[in-house]
Amino acid sequence: MERSLEKAAKYFGLTRPKLIAIMREKGLLNDSNLPAFPVRDREYLRVKDSNWYHEKAGMQYSQSTKVRQAGMPWLANQLGLELPAVPADNRDVA
Repeated sequence: MERSLEKAAKYFGLTRPKLIAIMREKGLLNDSNLPAFPVRDREYLRVKDSNWYHEKAGMQYSQSTKVRQAGMPWLANQLGLELPAVPADNRDVA
């Protein structure tokens, strides 16, 4: 499972701009909000390439950062954030 920076921020109880600011401060993101070290951090962060066709402007291309599942505890550790408590699993309760 991967999360957008917005969903990762919500998970940590932050806003997306706040998470991006902290990640930039720690050198994890570059000025384009993409991983600063894509090879080193590939287990935790990845670049998602997207494209779409715009009627007047032609093909449009964008890139965004996705946080991999293993990236959530890693990010918490890198940024000094608390991981939210895991809710109790009550599925086996009769």
